[in-house]
Amino acid sequence: MTHFNKIYSIVAKIPKGKVMTYKQIAKMAGVKTPRIVGLALHQNKFPSTVPCHRVIKSDGKLAVGYAFGGMKKQKEKLEGEGIMFNENFVNLDHYQLKN
Repeated sequence: MTHFNKIYSIVAKIPKGKVMTYKQIAKMAGVKTPRIVGLALHQNKFPSTVPCHRVIKSDGKLAVGYAFGGMKKQKEKLEGEGIMFNENFVNLDHYQLKN
């Protein structure tokens, strides 16, 4: 299984109303840097089954480069799943899926 496929497999399991961080996924997938996760998600051809909008930065902030409509669209999708924001930050203590 390629690194990208491992990343997609992990992201596909994030339930609605939860998020994971790029760093968290990188560690689980065995890749050296969270940037690889970002690259994989930017090339995601299956956003309906690999919900990359549920992946955020380690500080709880949304990524500027969300590939499917930018930060505003990512925020709308997460809010639609019940995730609440303080400005553009997600409360990781409440919404982060623990592995």
